[in-house]
Amino acid sequence: MQHTGLKLRMAFVGTILFGFYSALALVALSVFGTGVWPFVAVGTLLFVGFQYKFGKWAALRSVGAQDMPEDEFREIHRMVEELSADMEIEKPKLKLARMGVPNAFATGRKGAGVVVVSTELLQVLEPDEVEAVLAHELAHIKNRDVVTMVVGQSVAAMVGMAVQLVVILAGDNAIVDWILGWIAGMVAQMLVMVFVLAISRYREYVADADARQYVGSGDPLARALQKIQVSSENAGETRIDDSTAALCIFGSDKGLLRRILSTHPPVEKRIERLQS
Repeated sequence: MQHTGLKLRMAFVGTILFGFYSALALVALSVFGTGVWPFVAVGTLLFVGFQYKFGKWAALRSVGAQDMPEDEFREIHRMVEELSADMEIEKPKLKLARMGVPNAFATGRKGAGVVVVSTELLQVLEPDEVEAVLAHELAHIKNRDVVTMVVGQSVAAMVGMAVQLVVILAGDNAIVDWILGWIAGMVAQMLVMVFVLAISRYREYVADADARQYVGSGDPLARALQKIQVSSENAGETRIDDSTAALCIFGSDKGLLRRILSTHPPVEKRIERLQS
């Protein structure tokens, strides 16, 4: 599937993020002087790669992901091998984590992807439902939308920190300026994230559609999403932080603000599309 809509959205968001990143570079030049522009230019490019690597590492570390032993989980590895072959991508690394809730996420790119599955998910879902979830995560790697999400979150955080620093340094009241800087930084980060959200919800619909195509039916994923939602609502503590939750197949959006800024479409709408 070509997914022209997703590609156009990713190109648009990528352009906007590049604009924010360029603005940060210009701020650095204004602070340190134009004589350091070669260092700023090289540093900016290198930091993009660092952001991607760090974002991938942070997501895996946040849930304590460990390698999934192939001799113990042969069926899972077989599913991923077959799905990867069908999608014409290299088989990603498989990792297991105790997240406190049934969930899964993908990070990385083609040729260097990682799929993390929670032990709780394997306990709750049937084999065909697990396969559908894996197909969904592999679709994210195939469509390259994970990279946009990881870098986008990093750029948003950088913009927020830069705005906070500027407000603090421009003032003369340490306590008041720190509070104002923190508020301004949060608002700036949220504004950048609005552009990232422009593809976040859409990419979930696309991955759902791909999963339905590669497993032959939307019913297994629909059942999986329903079970994941119910189990998550009844669960207690979770190891999934907000940045990692944006990568997961299911994101809990409790509260009005979190619904407005949700990284995932409503499960009901996803199930409706899968079963239509």
